[in-house]
Amino acid sequence: MSGVIVICGATATGKSQLAIAVAQRFGSVILSADSRQVYQEFDIGTAKPSLEQRQQVPHYFVDCCDPRQTFTMGQYQRQAQELITQQHQSAPASPPLLVGGTGLYIKSITRGLRMPQIAPQPQLRSQLQELGQRQCYQLLQQVDKRASQRIHPNDASRSLRALEVFYVSGRPLSEQQGENPPGYPILHLGLHADPEYLGQRIEQRTQQMLAMGFVEEVKDLCDRYGDDLPLLQTLGYGEIRRYLRGELSLDEAMAETVLHTRQFAKRQRTWFRAYPEIEWFDVCDCQLTERVLARIDQWREAIGE
Repeated sequence: MSGVIVICGATATGKSQLAIAVAQRFGSVILSADSRQVYQEFDIGTAKPSLEQRQQVPHYFVDCCDPRQTFTMGQYQRQAQELITQQHQSAPASPPLLVGGTGLYIKSITRGLRMPQIAPQPQLRSQLQELGQRQCYQLLQQVDKRASQRIHPNDASRSLRALEVFYVSGRPLSEQQGENPPGYPILHLGLHADPEYLGQRIEQRTQQMLAMGFVEEVKDLCDRYGDDLPLLQTLGYGEIRRYLRGELSLDEAMAETVLHTRQFAKRQRTWFRAYPEIEWFDVCDCQLTERVLARIDQWREAIGE
């Protein structure tokens, strides 16, 4: 029976590198589960797999959407489910890898989340964005309190989507959701690190992003799309955008990026820790790859592959 292998965890834990090693061993493809890597041209700040890495192993859901468009979780779920089915039919001995840190993307597949089939409404979104995130979140608390309890007050993307669903359908998003788990087996593997050590990795990666030309990337994106593009308000891009506006020094922008990334990693850890099916592996283990491969071999044998 074909299955799916999940490799998840907080940002900067080395998921991509491990996934490539696993994919090469089993002849698998990688389905990225990162809500920003789907967008073209947003490369350095999203820690997108390099072209060289993508040449080593086929990657899906990387560079598949124009940054002026909105790639919804519903689109991700439908396309990922189709790809998984295709892979099971064409290469049943090579389980697809679902890799990333966007918990909802992963949950949409592993739990089979039911979502309202409502297309993005650009005009409505534009009107809501003009209100600002604070007022949008207050609106959400009024029209869908259950959804607001699951959405962080600063999460503009999910807040807008919940409001969009409510105003188009007339029903709260939380009432239209549920679960329909897939019938194939899933192995959930997670990467974890001591928070202080992870903080060091985040700082190193942030410095590396700067050396790779992150400031130039943000400037080019601002020039091309305007600095009011919603994606340019996300982690890393928002801080560098403020530097380019003269609101922060470069050192201050980088320090804020590190701080906000550490806070984001903490939220990711909290999210993933709520799922007991995840088996955790320490990123500091010098035999990490070998241990993960051995566990996958054991799992494959158990499901009869």
